[in-house]
Order: sequence, then C-alpha cells, then structure tokens
Amino acid sequence: MSEAVQAMSQTNADAARETEREADPGFLWDFWYPAVRSTQIRGRKLATAMLLEVPLVLGRTSDARAFALRDSCPHRGMPLSYGRFDGQAVESCYHGWRFDACSGRCVEIPSLTSQDKLKVERIFAGHYPCAERDGYVWVYMNEPGTRLPETIPAAPALPVFSGKYKITHLACELPSHIDHGIIGLMDPAHGPFVHQSWFWRSRHSIHEKEKQFEPIPNGFRMSKHSPSTNSAPYQLLKKMTGEPVTTTIDFVLPNQRLEEIHSGKLWFSSRATVTPVRRDLCRIDFVAAWNVVFLPVPIFRMFGKTFLRQDQETMIRQAEGLKHNPQLMLIDDADRPAKWYFALKANLLESRRTGTPMVHPMAGPVTLRWRS
Repeated sequence: MSEAVQAMSQTNADAARETEREADPGFLWDFWYPAVRSTQIRGRKLATAMLLEVPLVLGRTSDARAFALRDSCPHRGMPLSYGRFDGQAVESCYHGWRFDACSGRCVEIPSLTSQDKLKVERIFAGHYPCAERDGYVWVYMNEPGTRLPETIPAAPALPVFSGKYKITHLACELPSHIDHGIIGLMDPAHGPFVHQSWFWRSRHSIHEKEKQFEPIPNGFRMSKHSPSTNSAPYQLLKKMTGEPVTTTIDFVLPNQRLEEIHSGKLWFSSRATVTPVRRDLCRIDFVAAWNVVFLPVPIFRMFGKTFLRQDQETMIRQAEGLKHNPQLMLIDDADRPAKWYFALKANLLESRRTGTPMVHPMAGPVTLRWRS
C-alpha cells in the first residue's frame, strides 16, 4: 500500500468519524468516562466497550497497565478485538498488523518486503488514555480529529472518609439519549412514584420540601442538609449514632451525581455516572462505599438493584413516548436542576467554541421548593 493510498484512507476515516460526531452534537468530549470494570481485563483477555458511539478494545499489558484502542484496524477496518494480544501488542486477525497497546503505534506489517518504503511507525490505531479508579477502567474521550491536551485532568475518584470501608458496584442500561438519562438521575420529584418501596417511601408520604443549591465548578450542589424524614434508612442511621444525619448531593459535568451521607463517624458515599453508549442508549454505573457496620454488601446490593431496576423500567416506558418526538416541558422548581444541566452543557460548548471563560448559569445560592 502506497503512502498516498494510506493518507487517503486515513482522510476518509477521519471524515467518517467527524460525520459521526456531528450526527449528535449533544455528546460532551474531552472528559473521562467509565468503560468497563477492572475485573473484565485480566491476563491477555481483551474486552470491548462503546463510548460516545466510538468502539473500543481494552486490555491490560504484561506490566499491568490498562489500555484502550479504537476497535478498528486502520488498514481495512477489522475490529482489533478479534485479534491476538501478547501482553504488549494487539495483532489484527485479518492481515496481522500489530499495534503497540499503550500508544496505538503500528510496530509491524507482515506483508511488507525489504523493497517497501512505507514508514510503519507513522501509522496509528486510535488510542485513548486510561486510568483505573474505584474498580473501573476510565477512558479519556477526546474529540475525534483533535489532539490530546498537554495536561489531562485526573480521572474521577469516589470520596471516602476512612481507611476501612465496604464497596460495591451496580450497573444497568437505559434505552435513551444521555440527556434524558441525566435529568432523570437528578430529578427530585419522581421518588414517591418510581421508587415506591416498603423500605423507602410511598406516595402517601409526599410533603413539601425546601433545599438550597449552590454553584460549583462545572456543576451545582444541593447544600448540606438533613435528609428526608420519610425515608426509614436515614432514621435508622440517626438512632444508631445518636447524632444528626446530613447529606450533600453534587452534579458535575459531564455525567456525575455524587452523594455523601454523614452521621457521627459513620459515612456513606456514592457516585452514579450516566455514560453515553449510543445516541439512543446510555448506561448507569453506580459505585458506593461505606463504613456503616450494620449494612452488609449483599443487603445493600439487593436494595440498590431494586432502585436501578425501577429507574430502568421507567426509562424503557418513557422511550416508548419519546420515539414519537413529543413536545416536552420543564417546570419550576422541581425541574430547575434539569435547566441548570442544559445551561451548563450549552455554556461549556460555547466556551470551547469561542475560547472565552465558561459562564455559570447560577449567580449564587438558590432555594428551591417542591413536593415529593
């Protein structure tokens, strides 16, 4: 293959990726996203994932470094995940092209002869930075056709507040665009209707609530407050410690909801991320850690699975309505967090387009009232 043909093929591939990106400008690039659980890549096993409609192949090198490549050989498009991995390089199963796992640089093309002048080292499979945190392999998804920034921020880490704690992970898929998944995640009014449970709350416990919110970088915070009196777990925690229970909830772009609960020396910390897989599919990854001794992991997982299943069933039903492109509306005050999310997202994209500082949609603390 001549270098001219190679260049033309690369141009076509870049154009295809650019068209793919423009098909859904709602994706937020240049952020970390959880791709797979760390336990999915062991030894020379390869795993696949789809993030922002980009197919990825992931693995771990012989020196235990996680890596992520675009799951497509730049030669003829064969998914690299069908190939062999020797602990250092991924080999395409079609023509044996080999790529360094941690850089994507081509290291061998078996069909070349001594007469060929093609500079193999100039060919790359798409490569994405990786980091492992909290039992996940995170992938930094930079915008197609752009260079990685000189300094990449650290991957998100779940806040913990003691040396010893329990931790668990849950996940489910939602058949919706990332925006619907996120505003469903932060919606404060659906609880009594979606999450009706004997151990949590019912629609008969609906009452007026008042919470203060404040701006934080790239997001907003429900300020520290006493949690709902109509939720039995909080009341049990208060009885166990004899001290007040407080909770703080953050939303941070592009997709994170973090919650901290404290009562005396006991604490509970959780993070939910809504990750775009395709424009019509996203995934919730939920991780929680705590030092509450009377809360065994199996019991929490049982309750947690119930919550996620209720959200999943609701989004499946909502998808039936959304496929008809109905007109939608957001109201105050219950939907104000959703309005902030859309404004944050729009202002971030505008800031990147113009190079000007991002304008936060919140000028300062705000008090919201709703019934739930």
